[in-house]
Order: sequence, then C-alpha cells, then structure tokens
Amino acid sequence: MELGVNIDHVATLRQARRTWEPDPVWAAVEAHLGGADGITIHLREDRRHIHDEDVRRLRELTQVKLNLEMAATAEMVDIACRVKPEMAMLVPEGRLEVTTEGGLDILANEAALKDRVARLADAGIVSSVFIDAEPAQIEAAERIGARVCEVHTGPYAHAFHAAGRDVDAPAVVAELRRVAVAGEAIRALGMRFNAGHALNYYNVQPIARLAGVRELHIGHSIVSRAVFVGLRAAVAEMKRLMREAAGR
Repeated sequence: MELGVNIDHVATLRQARRTWEPDPVWAAVEAHLGGADGITIHLREDRRHIHDEDVRRLRELTQVKLNLEMAATAEMVDIACRVKPEMAMLVPEGRLEVTTEGGLDILANEAALKDRVARLADAGIVSSVFIDAEPAQIEAAERIGARVCEVHTGPYAHAFHAAGRDVDAPAVVAELRRVAVAGEAIRALGMRFNAGHALNYYNVQPIARLAGVRELHIGHSIVSRAVFVGLRAAVAEMKRLMREAAGR
C-alpha cells in the first residue's frame, strides 16, 4: 500500500508571512525520506497555498511521484499537460470552502469531464477522480475514462470522531462499509481504488485494512504532527500504521 503525502499546508504556513519558507520542495524531500510514495499538491484557482512556481519546482527538483490535485477547468488541465505530473486528481472546488467538502459530481458534468480526462490521457497523465462512495458516481467515473477513483473518507472520519474513536460504533461501521463496497465496485470496473480525506493517526487503520485499497492520501494530520516531531518522522509513523493494518 502506498502513501501520498499532501504538503499543501507547508505552503499555507509559508503564506502566513508571504515569505519563502518553509519550502514545499524541502517538505517533499523530507516526506520522501520518511517513506512517502508520492506527493500531492492542490493548485487551487485562488492560489491560497500552492503556487504555480511550486508545481514547477516540485516537478523539476524532486524524484517522487507527483499527484496534482485540481479543479476540472481548462486552465488547470493546460497546466497539468505542461507540467506532466504522474497523476492528476480532479476535485470539486469552492472559493469559500476551507477544504474540499465532498466528492466530484461526475453525473452532472459527464461530457465536460470526459473531455478533460481524454486530454490528460493524451498527455500521458493518469487521471483520478475524487468521489463520494456512491455507485452511480463510480459507474460514471468508468464511463469518462478515469483510471483511479479516490473515495472520500470524510464521512467515515467524522463518524469515527463523533463516536469517541469507537470503531465498532454503528455509524462508524456503516461508513466503513460504504467505503469498502465502493472499493469493490471500483476494482470490478478495472479502476484503481484509492482513499483519502480527514484521515489521521487514530482513524487510518480501519481504512488501510480494506481489501484492494492501493493508496491513501493524507496531509493535514501529517503536517500537524510534523510541527512537533519533524516531517520525516511524522511520515514514517503514518506509513508504519498503514502497513501494520494492511498486514493483518
């Protein structure tokens, strides 16, 4: 199982002072040395944390798989085709949201998304879609040509927290089952099953134990812990938890 570390909030800290540090490239190297299999960055339309220059430098100066998270707009697809990350993940994006609040509605935008995915494929970029654990959205992802579906684990994470971290609580079991069923459907259609959003050191293991999950994308909790222990150690601990769970 692979770990993709989202380093957006290293850039958030930098932007608090509008200076040059901490450097996202340095963060990517430290994460890689800690065991990260990939780096995720979200180039938002308002450039609130990661900037275009960060994307360019990360592509040129690091030797780790790059996942460019982005809105499904013509501008962002143009940037992806120019930079050529290994993977581009299409997500919904709202200017007023603090973080991504839900999955991409492929059904409502199928024709446009199919065109965006085709452009990415022509550029040799693996296309991923961030979706809720809903069968109709999974089937639509296959129709538009997506090769990866990342299932939104936010509802599971919120249920886990509300239940006092009790993995056997009915609400937690129900949300975990939704993710598992979605993963089975994704794999049955020949796509890769990834998962992410709001995962942390307490709730990651039940997700990491799910059959067939290939990659977890985790950012905020790792960067938060890195403030106290360093990024390399924070990544290594998350990777250990994932592997321990997957091995059971």
